[in-house]
Formats: sequence, structure tokens, C-alpha cells
Amino acid sequence: MNCWLGRSCCSPAPDVPIVHLVRHGQASFGTDNYDALSPLGIKQAHVAGRELVRRGVATARLMSGSLQRQRHTVLVLAEELGCADVTPDVDARVNEFDAHALVDQRLGRVGATDGMPSHEFQVHLDDELRTWIQDRPENWAQFAGGAVAAVAEFAAKVPSGEIAVVATSAGVTAAICGRLLDAGADGVIALNRVSTNASITTLLAGSRGLSLLTFNDHAHFAHDRSMLTYR
Repeated sequence: MNCWLGRSCCSPAPDVPIVHLVRHGQASFGTDNYDALSPLGIKQAHVAGRELVRRGVATARLMSGSLQRQRHTVLVLAEELGCADVTPDVDARVNEFDAHALVDQRLGRVGATDGMPSHEFQVHLDDELRTWIQDRPENWAQFAGGAVAAVAEFAAKVPSGEIAVVATSAGVTAAICGRLLDAGADGVIALNRVSTNASITTLLAGSRGLSLLTFNDHAHFAHDRSMLTYR
């Protein structure tokens, strides 16, 4: 799955794979189907795709998780990248954790998050993430390690000089970056909290594994702050 877009002007070396993790566009928080992109989320994904083109991204290989919002985002990116006729890889290891289920679990009942304001939801989510990472480290390591492995394995399939683009989610990106930075629970929570929709996090896939180059780049929305969303 590749399409020619010209050589990247931002790659540190032409023969080392670069991976762009693109967070999905805004989902439909507070509706019956959170997993669907909102109209703004679709627009955000188009802007992110055009930003990758502006950067001169070279031949792109595409992957997403299996969630609706991730798969829709990668298809929009493919459209902007001129790859609309290819079918991206799908790997459930870069699926987001079920944030609503985590908060429901913390509050002790199914549906506890129904109608909950976003800021209140975030407070409970931060608390439950901390509990998960600190009190269930083996379970968290499985989630974070699976995401890192999925991206590393995908990058390993990318031919020299090409670019990998992965549509995923804030929690996955935070987990991966937390691993690469050796961050504790508070670090992962902070990364997750500030992640903007359709932001771009860039990794270098070298011989020693993945390295973080940039995190949560959303300068492509600097012209219009109404495009900045976090859910």
C-alpha cells in the first residue's frame, strides 16, 4: 500500500523509516455513538492529511486501529495523500482503551458517564489511568507493549525512504511515548490529557527501535483555534 508524494523534507535520513502517528479527528462525545467522527473531526483529519502533504511526506504506507474513528481518519488521510484506492493495514493493538468503561468501573456502575461533562470525565479518567498503571502494571504493560510492537512491526515492513502513517488515539500515543521516554503514570496521564485531535506525533524507526522525534504537533490548526479539540 503505497503512493508517491515526493521525498520528505523533514526526514533525518532518507533510508530510515519515519512513522507519523495521527490521532483521530474529534469523535462524538456525549452521543449514542462516540466512535463516529463528528463533522469537525472529519474536517480535522483532512487538515492533518494536507499538513502531511505540505511537509513533503514521501511514499506512504498506511495503518490504523480497528475502531470506527481510527479507520475513518486513515481513509480521510489516504484521500488527501492521493492513496484513496488502497486499503490500509488494520491492527487492533493500536486501538484505544475503552475510556468510558474505565470511568464506569471507577464509579461502580455501567452508564455512569452518560451525560457527564467532558472536564468531569477527564478528572475521573486521569484517576483511573493512574490506578491502572500503578496497581495493574502487568496489564498496562500488555497494552503499551502491544502498541509499541504493532508500530515497530509495521515500520519494519516499510521500504527504505518511505513513510508510515498510523491513525490511532491519544491513549495509545501516550502509552507509546511514555514507554520511549520511560515516563511514569503521571507522565503518561499528562501526555494523554494534552493530546489534540488530528495531531501528529513523529517517530524514528531505527536499528535500535523506535525513538520519539516530535509529540502532539498541531501547528496546522494555528490559523483557527476552533479546530483545537481534545475529545
